[in-house]
Amino acid sequence: MRHLVLILTGLALAAGTWLYAAPQDTVLERAKMLHKRIPLTDGHNDLPWQYRTKAGRDVWAMDIRQPQPQLHTDIPRLREGCLGAQFWSVYVPASMQGKEAVRATLEEIDIVYQMIHRYPDTFQLALTADEVEAVFKAGKIASMMGIEGGHSIDGSLGALRMFYTLGVRYLTLTHSSNVPWADSATDSARVDGLTAFGKEVVREMNRLGMLVDLSHVAPSTMHDALDVSEAPVIFSHSSARALCDHPRDVPDDVLRRLPKNGGLVMVTFVPAFVSEEVRQHGVRRNAELARLRALAGSTDESVRTGLETWGKSHPEPQATLSQVADHIDHIRKVAGIDHVGLGGDFDGIDTVPIGLEDVSKYPMLTVELIRRGYSDNDILSVLGGNALRVMRVAETTATRLQKTRNPSGARIEILDAPAKEMP
Repeated sequence: MRHLVLILTGLALAAGTWLYAAPQDTVLERAKMLHKRIPLTDGHNDLPWQYRTKAGRDVWAMDIRQPQPQLHTDIPRLREGCLGAQFWSVYVPASMQGKEAVRATLEEIDIVYQMIHRYPDTFQLALTADEVEAVFKAGKIASMMGIEGGHSIDGSLGALRMFYTLGVRYLTLTHSSNVPWADSATDSARVDGLTAFGKEVVREMNRLGMLVDLSHVAPSTMHDALDVSEAPVIFSHSSARALCDHPRDVPDDVLRRLPKNGGLVMVTFVPAFVSEEVRQHGVRRNAELARLRALAGSTDESVRTGLETWGKSHPEPQATLSQVADHIDHIRKVAGIDHVGLGGDFDGIDTVPIGLEDVSKYPMLTVELIRRGYSDNDILSVLGGNALRVMRVAETTATRLQKTRNPSGARIEILDAPAKEMP
């Protein structure tokens, strides 16, 4: 028996399935080899917004070929992190509404196109899964776009279609606030999920081949979208609510529906969505902020000083790379390995987990998965295989639907009109 155990142990080591005792360099080398086999596909990066706020939308005013320590993203670190494909968020805040939001979103799309134009040796636009793989094989980073919030379409399916024509390949149905046709996770419920028009938005996205992104939406909206969508949904940057009770994370009852839908949770690195301790600290900080503002005679300066004093005695905990891997573990357990991806939210967050400080650190997360016993095939699925599958299914669904459906002519003012106002 002892000889059998030794033989089996030797075989396991040879196969690379037991690496807890392996040197760090050896595991990192294996991780980087895996990254060469498939495009590491990240669901969400806010670099375009950083160009808007730090460089006045001028891509030539900030050269990301050079190190940018004020950012999480630059080309040297993208290369070090082995990134193969990126959904660039063309985010505009929910405080922008109507035509202002539509215009700002167009400006964000323009920034992505200008990035690709300025750095053609690094970035190339990709509109399909096949194009992502072709760009990756050419040694470039496949660049895609996702709109973060339904307010960007201003209740117009025509605007939705034009954004798709410009290259947008997902729409997050809401951001931090409700839209008239869908409830957000971080706003008071208004329509209990999706309205009739909201469901038509999902149907039209299916027809186009645009991914339905459920990050930021309320659980009721998640369930309504899963009821309606004929294509896989995604969560471009969310984690597991069972591990961190933030409303931006995905509840287990939704995770359990993903196998039937084929959808994907792209695990995020946002500390308050990863660490329950960080989340609770934020709750306590917000309570102290409210208390300070409610004091008689309070001023902006007194509130700021009081909050600084509170912070010194209540230091913020930090999320870790290991906790991010815990979320991957949990989603794999509940939904299955075919429904896990990555969506860091770099340059959309102020703090980062220890070990995932910027875009150069993706291989270290792969190292952690190796050390946890993930097989090569499972890791390849998480890195990009699952995202490519979802894109392909969305594309084939759109091809099928376009044979029987014309572009939707639905209008929100008619479809969501109160019954008494219906013609």
